[in-house]
Amino acid sequence: MNSFKRSSILFFVLWAACFSAKAQTDTLSVNTIINKTGKYLSTYPEEKIYLHFDKPYYAVADTVWFKAYVTENLNLLSKISKIVYVDVINQKDSLIQTVKLPLVDGMADGNFPLDQINYAQGNYHVRAYTKWMLNFENPAFFNKTFYIGETIDKELKTHITYKNTSTDKQQQISARIQFKDTNDKPYANKAVTWQAVTTYTIVDKGRGTTDANGYLTISMSADQDAEYQLKNGNLNTSLKISDISVANSSFKLKNAIVSEDIQFFPEGGVLVADIPNKVAFKSIKSDGLGVDAKGSVVDESAKQVTTFTTQHLGMGSFEFTPEAGKTYSAKVTFSGGSTKTVKLPTVSAEGSVLHIDNSNPDHLVVKISSNKSFLDKNKGKKVYLIARSKGVICYGAQTSLAEPVYNTTIPKIKFPRGIAQFTLFSEDGKPVSERIVFVDHKNTLALNISTPLTSYGAKKKVKVNIVAKNDTATVKGNFSVAVVDETKVPYNDDREATILSTFLLTSDVKGYIEQPNYYFDKPDEKKVENLDLLLLTQGYRSFNYSDILADRVPEIAFFPEQGIEVSGVLRMANGIPVRKGQLLLTIPDKRYRQELTTDPVGNFKFSNLVLNDTSKVTISAKYNPSYQNMVLTLKGNAYPNVGRNFNGPDEVLNIDSTLTTYLNNSKKQYGYLHTLKDVTVRASAKPKPSHKDYSALSGLSQLADHEINGESLKGCNVLINCLQGMLPGVTFVDNNFYITRDYNAGNRTPMGIFYNGFFVDVSSLGSASGDNISSVEVFLKDDLGTVNRINNINGVIVINQKEKPKGQRITKAQLLDMLPKNYQLTFSPQGYDKSRTFYVPRYDVPANLNRNDLRTTVYWNPSVVTDAAGKASFEFYNADGKGKYKVVVEGIDDNGDVARGVYRYIVK
Repeated sequence: MNSFKRSSILFFVLWAACFSAKAQTDTLSVNTIINKTGKYLSTYPEEKIYLHFDKPYYAVADTVWFKAYVTENLNLLSKISKIVYVDVINQKDSLIQTVKLPLVDGMADGNFPLDQINYAQGNYHVRAYTKWMLNFENPAFFNKTFYIGETIDKELKTHITYKNTSTDKQQQISARIQFKDTNDKPYANKAVTWQAVTTYTIVDKGRGTTDANGYLTISMSADQDAEYQLKNGNLNTSLKISDISVANSSFKLKNAIVSEDIQFFPEGGVLVADIPNKVAFKSIKSDGLGVDAKGSVVDESAKQVTTFTTQHLGMGSFEFTPEAGKTYSAKVTFSGGSTKTVKLPTVSAEGSVLHIDNSNPDHLVVKISSNKSFLDKNKGKKVYLIARSKGVICYGAQTSLAEPVYNTTIPKIKFPRGIAQFTLFSEDGKPVSERIVFVDHKNTLALNISTPLTSYGAKKKVKVNIVAKNDTATVKGNFSVAVVDETKVPYNDDREATILSTFLLTSDVKGYIEQPNYYFDKPDEKKVENLDLLLLTQGYRSFNYSDILADRVPEIAFFPEQGIEVSGVLRMANGIPVRKGQLLLTIPDKRYRQELTTDPVGNFKFSNLVLNDTSKVTISAKYNPSYQNMVLTLKGNAYPNVGRNFNGPDEVLNIDSTLTTYLNNSKKQYGYLHTLKDVTVRASAKPKPSHKDYSALSGLSQLADHEINGESLKGCNVLINCLQGMLPGVTFVDNNFYITRDYNAGNRTPMGIFYNGFFVDVSSLGSASGDNISSVEVFLKDDLGTVNRINNINGVIVINQKEKPKGQRITKAQLLDMLPKNYQLTFSPQGYDKSRTFYVPRYDVPANLNRNDLRTTVYWNPSVVTDAAGKASFEFYNADGKGKYKVVVEGIDDNGDVARGVYRYIVK
């Protein structure tokens, strides 16, 4: 394998004595395919990214620690880009923050705190990319789902289960929710209002009361036409904890309506008549996860041809020989009892099938089968077999068609470890059949992790030793290390995205992969077989031979970033570019200056800037004649659109119950954040806004019948949705508010709504946010009757907005100084995020032993480098937690081989 790494491209042209020797005029030679593909791969190398995180999930107030590995062809650490971007995106597909880091030798380490302002309990996903990757269709961005729990100032814990009892005409969903306080005591006999909502519509709503164990069952219904809306909506609940306190929760409805589907994938891509075909299949639920299924394949006369059943995560395969002119269907029964009939792909009357047997540990067995129609039509013509992996051509062969079946074996040593794409071409260079396989090797980079002892005491020092080997040779490599208290951070390792699963699997194939680390954690014959099934059902990522052979190349809009750049144009006020204009860039906090002159059309670009995300940059043209008539314009930066989370199936519906152990520890760890500081009031309190401020409401009583404090509306994005279940004595029906007692008595006169003293329609509240509300006053009676009579209403709801801050007078000179100067720009470009060092406490000082240590991540080190002997070691102190501690080491060596090692020890 190492000999492969030392070569950029290897060509293997295979000739067999039994092949036909008739002379043919080549439309396209195998060397042409190899040369064009090789040139493309070397000219447009593909970057891939992996982020190693310290743990799989977090709580608000934690800090997320990670290391980025960026590779290129042959999985070598990238020398292409020098900047990597890491985006954090919430469950509503909104960008929360972007971390920008400098890459050194293809690696970077960073972190981001989960502060209480920007983060709340929920599912999030991280994506990482370089600007160079934006040039290509379907680039291998790193994507990972992680979830965050919350314990700070929390009043409510929930757990929800769905049951779908839908019919052909209507969607029927039952949701059973348990409400508990943070001490796991059920909220018994509490009033709950609920709404099933989409972005624009309330699909269903209602109210109920929890039972003695805090449970409430909610029945929702919607027309079949509203199914899509319901799947993309939320179930919002408001539980009345007390007369002045309401706790709101929101649950995704995408998993409430469960349906199953199945797809069939012929090996090689096409179902070919009259020869044996292997067909893989994948059955999934609407949440994207695999589901067990079984069934039979029948022809158009309902004659059974074969049977099938799933063997791993909804995947399986079967073989049969389809007949020309016939159509086939699969009758499927899913594990939940539902059934479905699905048509198999259309049978091609002529063609070839590329079959690869990957069961032998040393070589691949390749078989090319052609049916009689294809062989008769193409006899004597050449076919080519090309294989590529990790950005290089690894194998090439050609032959003339003379026999219906050709067999050959290919040593696996000719391929790097990972996905290999085999493509069978016709003589004119058109792909006929394609297959991807996973090539593994006996001797791969391995990590031996050990400690002098198998068990330690709390707060005791631990030394961990690492030895990196490839076969028997020691290896120099760069690794990242995370040590967690596994008792507090339990997790199924099969679900984890690791350096192995990312660089060797998910970065090369399309679509969501369930439990990616399953295939790499102690692989055996069964896992190898299941991995081959996965590749039979997943498409190859973004590589099109047709475009390459037609010399269609990607349009390069973004060159690899070598550092931070600021670019723009200098023009005169009349729009004429300034040629050879003098510009000065300064970064005061870095004591940095850079001068340049514009090009003939006024363009400028300051390169290789080093600045933090908080740095201010000034560019000035005032050193030019007539500078006051000049205008500086900056060019914007391009970023990828924020799309849906491709790893959405990894999201967790019930975070409270999933993270119970972790959040119980976080509650103790961040208990100090509940403490309120003493505040000394030195001035009289300013009256808060109320109905008494408006003459139109002067006829109302001095005191409202009910008042809702604005604090209980905090975080309410759509005010109308929150008010519907919060106003005592008020009913919301048909988009109007009514006094409940009068409505029940038959009075259908709606209440009036006054927003800052103005009489408004209910629809006006659709754009109002609860964050701007000081209070809501409810008047169930109008003693004088003046407000009711004038506005033809029955009852009044007064919404008082928070008072807007008043400005201060400034002088004309101050105003002119604040106005922007066209010839000078001061701005804060996105610089590098400041690096922080993971805090490692020391307990060799007696005074420190009395401190409570509730850490879950006990040690994080993003830069552990093995020496020439392949060895490295590090030390740290345990926390107070007792039980299993888990050491995870991941990294890459100089040859591009990746490794992951897991080691556990006991703390007593």
